[in-house]
Amino acid sequence: MNLIARARSFDRAAEAYEAARPSYPDALLELVPLPRRATVLDLAAGTGKLTRVLVRRYARVLAVEPLDGMRSILEAVVPQAESRAGSAEAIPLPDGAVDGVFAAQAFHWFATDQAVGEIARVLRPGGVFVDVWNETVDPSPLPDGYRERVEAFFDSAPKTGVTLEDRADAVARGPFGDPQHALVRHEQRQSRAAVLEHLSSVSAVAHLPVEEGAALLAELGALLPEGEYVFHIEANARWAVRL
Repeated sequence: MNLIARARSFDRAAEAYEAARPSYPDALLELVPLPRRATVLDLAAGTGKLTRVLVRRYARVLAVEPLDGMRSILEAVVPQAESRAGSAEAIPLPDGAVDGVFAAQAFHWFATDQAVGEIARVLRPGGVFVDVWNETVDPSPLPDGYRERVEAFFDSAPKTGVTLEDRADAVARGPFGDPQHALVRHEQRQSRAAVLEHLSSVSAVAHLPVEEGAALLAELGALLPEGEYVFHIEANARWAVRL
């Protein structure tokens, strides 16, 4: 599957992404070595899940997002950020424009030498690149039948082919120092409808033909009782300093 086409499927699921994806705890930013006076960039910012956390901490926040649908939501919910159209391979900023670049739940789409070179270009020397992601941890609140069907679907779906190690290797090939890692635990409470909406926002599902996606969600909905589902999440930040 063409990864660019699959990434662009997020535009079809922008409202579901905003409604159902988890945010990030403010405490995570306290672990990143950037002062509050910093100018930072949220790269591939989506609907602004991390952007709204960044604006609570840093003096100036820029947000670059290539998809119009995602970016329109970002601009509505985080008007404090300076939003721009653009991509990781062609960041619309001058050299040395920012103190920090964040990529939240997105770096696997552009963990390439070209994109890392662009990130390094817009960072000032001593600036920081931060790869951020949420990871749900056990125990899962979801019924066994639901989880088994979801796992079967993703086992058969095309993969991005980019691992955490690949992402670290891409940064290591650039002008960056040794990586550091920290995490903060938090939780997300979701209704049955929100659980299904979250799944619909995942690229492998959002990219399906409309009827096929609807059939999958209907099948999964039959396996998911009404109720509140509490997910235990680790918010991760892995950063490296621009040399």
